[in-house]
Amino acid sequence: MNILYSRQPSARGEIRPVLLIHGGAGPRTTELALQAAQDYRRGLQDALDSGRSALVAGQSALDAVCAAVMVLEDNPLFNAGRGASLTREGTAELDAAVMDGDGRAGAVAVSRYARNPVLAARAVLERTDHVLLVSPTAELAAGWYLATVEPDYFVTAHRQKQLDEVLQREIAPSKSGTVGAVAIDASGGVACATSTGGMVAQAVGRVGDTALIGAGSFASSKSIAVSCTGEGEAFIQGVVGHDIAARVRYGGATLEGSTRATYDEELAGRGATGGTIALTPQGEALIAHNSNAMFAGHWDGDGDHSAVYA
Repeated sequence: MNILYSRQPSARGEIRPVLLIHGGAGPRTTELALQAAQDYRRGLQDALDSGRSALVAGQSALDAVCAAVMVLEDNPLFNAGRGASLTREGTAELDAAVMDGDGRAGAVAVSRYARNPVLAARAVLERTDHVLLVSPTAELAAGWYLATVEPDYFVTAHRQKQLDEVLQREIAPSKSGTVGAVAIDASGGVACATSTGGMVAQAVGRVGDTALIGAGSFASSKSIAVSCTGEGEAFIQGVVGHDIAARVRYGGATLEGSTRATYDEELAGRGATGGTIALTPQGEALIAHNSNAMFAGHWDGDGDHSAVYA
């Protein structure tokens, strides 16, 4: 397991806002080499700035993670929202989830009309009695006062070319690529948000780990907030997000120790790769991956100072 960033818990009694983001884990080929690294760094920094601004303004951790993920969804370099990976039929089917540390969660799968799927996931949390909705309609999204678009809004020329190359077996299909954020706010609350377009050339109707609470997205004030990226099926089978959280809460392990054990047992054991961003309500934070690269960034409450990795 590789560690990009590690932060120890805050001093006893100190509450300090923290924000971690990621833009996907995987090889630096195919979509991860679409633009120069500085374009990815700029996109990550923009997302960090948006989430940081929310925290500095006293908004909640849920507000901050949604603000950060929205920026990444709107940036076609990342596999979420506009510019997401396409299914075998050339369509974009988007998944997203949010979870607050108080245990409330919302998610959407196969979303095609909400401009920002992460806001649709938040609407499920705040406006319904449900946790997961599949294929929410344009009318439903509009009824939640969300911006809606036609499905072709999400499709870009790069993704169409990528799909053609995969179908013609010129390149291997990417199994990774997701965006996400986790945060602590000034009140000590934690939250996570995750959004993805899934795998290149995936079957129509396939749902990955992002929208499944406990697999790719999880947050609890009793353990951690975590957002995952990587080979979704392995993250589902290993219930990776919750597995890390359970090791922290019930095993008393450190965040790094818990993450390492889960990677060894649930990912490496399946021959899978990916990455995670995670933090505890006490301020312990970790950005880790077992892939050969990961796009990520962090802000730990220290003024305007932040760092991105691309």
